[in-house]
Amino acid sequence: MTWLQRYRLWQYFRSSIWILPALGIVVALGTVRFLHAIEVAMGWTLELDPSTALTLLGTLASSMFAFIVFVCSALLISVQLASAQLTPRFIGIVLQNPATKLTLTLFVFTFTLTLAALVRIKGAVPLLTAYAAVYSCLASLCFFLYLVDKVCQALRPSGALRMVARLGLEVVNNVYPRLLSASQDRIPEPAKVVYREPRCSIPNFREGVVLAFDMEGLVTLAQRADCVIEMVPQVGDFVAAEQPLFRIFGHGSIPPAAALHQSVAVGPERTLQQDPAFAFRIMVDIASKGLSPAINDPTTAVLAIDQIHHLLRHVGSRHLDEGQKRDAHGSVRLVYRTPAWEDFVHLAVTEVRQFGGTSIQVARRLRGMLENLIQTLPQERTAVLRRELDLLDRSAKRFFPDAEDRAMADVSDSQGVGGKPAPNETRTAGRPAP
Repeated sequence: MTWLQRYRLWQYFRSSIWILPALGIVVALGTVRFLHAIEVAMGWTLELDPSTALTLLGTLASSMFAFIVFVCSALLISVQLASAQLTPRFIGIVLQNPATKLTLTLFVFTFTLTLAALVRIKGAVPLLTAYAAVYSCLASLCFFLYLVDKVCQALRPSGALRMVARLGLEVVNNVYPRLLSASQDRIPEPAKVVYREPRCSIPNFREGVVLAFDMEGLVTLAQRADCVIEMVPQVGDFVAAEQPLFRIFGHGSIPPAAALHQSVAVGPERTLQQDPAFAFRIMVDIASKGLSPAINDPTTAVLAIDQIHHLLRHVGSRHLDEGQKRDAHGSVRLVYRTPAWEDFVHLAVTEVRQFGGTSIQVARRLRGMLENLIQTLPQERTAVLRRELDLLDRSAKRFFPDAEDRAMADVSDSQGVGGKPAPNETRTAGRPAP
């Protein structure tokens, strides 16, 4: 099985909501067979009239089926409403939530178990299967309340933003594994791989967004062919059919095009697996939706800036010079593109500043974020932050002609409006003050 096949299989499993419930049916049937075998061997029966047990379990089974339909319908409606309020790019994250999948799996397990226990009631009522069916229904009711609580928390703006930020932290750590404060003598500088002309270009087969790529597999292919492979698009870029996907440099042989294509996943929309900028994109979209005239909810934008601030500070503390992968002998074999620090800052700030230009609350919170990052991040990170702060000053002069409003917009506030400005944070030792 190739890397691309494994990736697609894993993504299908993660994004599909029906696989675990379907497995729940199989587990329920196996559980009933196991329990019934014990009952037959031990001669255990329940002292209950069979007709009463049939009525009870039949009612529970029909109720569980209606319950499953109701929960699925309510879940889909809730997700659609949340996507309209926040952003459609949040739907996939909610449906991949393990709590949702496991709860639906329990519901289907209980329904199947109750049906299987129902058909085994003949002259006597089996003890274990009847108890298992009844208590599974009670457990399903408890898990339903748990699901309601989890979904309500996840679909709130603060919960949705925290979830995206948590996933963003994971992908940032994977794509940029080295801390900026690491000792320089242990971190080799990236080599300059410059060739005048590529030997050939490998075009893309079908249009789509680059979702992920097999870094180790591409390095192995380049090492076998004794060449350097350049991946032209960045993860998250849209690639049209026949557009260059790879370029081959060096004097060795050319890797097979089929093997190269099996090392890149192209799909209909971006994912968070290897795309750290996509987390910022989702949070900025939520902030932009809150700042639209139809919704006019700057507080949601401030909540988004809180998580953007947290994630941007984390990105600024890491080495962002990734983009080359070496083989075991130290030779560069793969060249690829990742977002730079300026890309993250522009993505995180520009649209929020433009859409929230008329909101004092957003202007004050953005100022607080930029000033805090300037104070706490290393000096080499502050140039673009100061430019953004200057743009924010000019936006305040343009959107707030009154001196009083402009004076309010020129103050940083961690709450937007109503918070007390925090004192300047102490810099890490060795970092020069701005």
